[in-house]
Amino acid sequence: MDLCELAEFSVSGPVKKDLMKTAGPDIVLVCLESGQVIPPHPEPYAVVFVVMQGAGVITSGAVEHPVSPRHLVSVAKDENRGIRCDRRMVLLGIREDV
Repeated sequence: MDLCELAEFSVSGPVKKDLMKTAGPDIVLVCLESGQVIPPHPEPYAVVFVVMQGAGVITSGAVEHPVSPRHLVSVAKDENRGIRCDRRMVLLGIREDV
């Protein structure tokens, strides 16, 4: 499957699309238009983000990572995670089982 072809965007905010829910990790597609932000916030699970397209900044804990295609950022359980989109982004999120 071409993940970028599955991307869906909304001017009202980021779009999260569940791709696979398993007994183990969940896999989601996160799509943001330029200028959209998911403010840093903690979650009770670890996640790995893989940038498929676009550019922006992913927050992992207290560190802000500038990202573009083929970058990977991991965020530990209970750590702040956030996304700022500078150029229309498609991210693959792989979330640990909770």
